[in-house]
Amino acid sequence: MQKPISLLLLTTLLISSFVVSSSANFYQDFDITWGEGRARMLDNGQLLTLSLDKASGSGFQSKNEYLFGKIDMQLKLVPGNSAGTVTAYYLSSQGPTHDEIDFEFLGNLSGDPYILHTNVYSQGKGGREQQFYLWFDPTADFHTYSILWNPQLIIFSVDGTPIREFKNAESAGVPYPKNQPMRLYSSLWNADDWATRGGLVKTDWSQAPFTASYRNFNANACVWGSGASSCSTSTGNSTNGGWLNEELDATSQERLKWVQKNYMIYNYCVDAKRFPQQFPPECGIN
Repeated sequence: MQKPISLLLLTTLLISSFVVSSSANFYQDFDITWGEGRARMLDNGQLLTLSLDKASGSGFQSKNEYLFGKIDMQLKLVPGNSAGTVTAYYLSSQGPTHDEIDFEFLGNLSGDPYILHTNVYSQGKGGREQQFYLWFDPTADFHTYSILWNPQLIIFSVDGTPIREFKNAESAGVPYPKNQPMRLYSSLWNADDWATRGGLVKTDWSQAPFTASYRNFNANACVWGSGASSCSTSTGNSTNGGWLNEELDATSQERLKWVQKNYMIYNYCVDAKRFPQQFPPECGIN
């Protein structure tokens, strides 16, 4: 006679089954949300492309909502004269007090570097911009852009190299994204009123259509559904390499410092013109 499974074991098995590690099939993981045919899934769902022309851009979103996770995606950005275009890749919830974790790639004239723009919104408040150049040509090949989001911190990484760390600063009165599940979104759109040199350089529509490409999506993440998260701290530790409690080790801290010393071009935490009285409280922690 088969022994009954204990309630604790059954709960553990159910929780473990919902810690999603999904990869590389865009049909299964994403919905194209706008663009009237300008967004395409190719190669049996292994490749996704977004295009922009004068009439419209395009975009997609994840089928799942996540509450904490490690998200990876490989992108190849718009080549050539991409001035005026923005390729956005971000996690976001909805509503006026939404949370958001942003990568935005600001196009530029041929030969000039892309600007990687990052931001973190919590409870509807953003304004936490850091911007970087990259140490490679992001249009020549695919590169991996990652968001690690756990209750302690958010880490933005490029090809496994951390470029930004945003720590939970609730102890200083700063709201932290931890209660609102977020979908992953991406879009390619025209922002020539601000994207390149503050809007001085406009989009050259003779170069259209502009195209960005995506592959190798991977999510080790807790899925939100029916009003509850699908995993626990213990699950994150045991099945996902500890990402739910992950922090930067000494080597990663040094790599972060290297990027910020050599490639950071804007940091709101040192913008005295913008904050003449005092810097935001999270700046002392981050």
